Amino acid sequence: MDRENLSKFNAFLQTPPLWHGNYDGLEQFDFPKVDLEHLQVEPIPHNIRLGHQMEYVFHQLVQHSSRYRVNAYNIHIRQDKISLGEIDFILKDLEKDKLVHVELTYKFYILDPSFPNLIHQLIGPNKRDTFYAKKEKIKHHQIPLLYSKEGDRALKDREIDVKDLDHKVCFKGQVYIPWDLKYQNLAPLNTECIAGFWMTRDNFASYSRDNTQFYIPFKKEWPQNPTAGLHWQSYQDIELDIDSQLSNKNSPMVWLKKSNGEFVKIFVVWWL
Repeated sequence: MDRENLSKFNAFLQTPPLWHGNYDGLEQFDFPKVDLEHLQVEPIPHNIRLGHQMEYVFHQLVQHSSRYRVNAYNIHIRQDKISLGEIDFILKDLEKDKLVHVELTYKFYILDPSFPNLIHQLIGPNKRDTFYAKKEKIKHHQIPLLYSKEGDRALKDREIDVKDLDHKVCFKGQVYIPWDLKYQNLAPLNTECIAGFWMTRDNFASYSRDNTQFYIPFKKEWPQNPTAGLHWQSYQDIELDIDSQLSNKNSPMVWLKKSNGEFVKIFVVWWL
């Protein structure tokens, strides 16, 4: 496997689930152990969004496991010519001889403590989505879609009976907490999902006075962890790029390499 593909697969496997077990009626998929050493993968298209790249990764990892086989995936549900949604994955659990429906989600959230409830504090870096809204969509739209007349027909076309399915979610996430917090408990969610910090432009300006180096990853690199072999730049080198993204209402992810060799992942947000 080439290094770029390997980094995607490793990043996916190393990202924790946003919760363990059952949360609000949604059962987390227990991802199987996979040996990457002998994994032969198909190329992942570069011109698709990160979420779709993660679908390719999930598909190939699960298919390579000894426990599951992919029975069907990306099943589009339509009423006449109108799309009602799609079903992510139907897997065959070989150990239990059981079919499992899995909805896949890979998200980046910043934690905004201005909201009183943790479940509403997890917000996309650009305020375009929230954890609460995504959870509700899976619970009240994605899963019920399988039981609709159109969903039932699409499954029967593939010789799948919805009554035979267990429903699970593979909901992985990275959570970024305010830069001045040293610790945040995410219970009842998984505190291991904390991957870094977020800050405002004014906060970020404080780095102009030290020896920190910077790297602005492409979005396809966001799931990965910083490494030493990157082309690191100074604060002055990236300042204009940061300001350009913020002016376009994009919150850039930035990787920091501190003078002591420590790596840190942050978001600089445009809306606070």
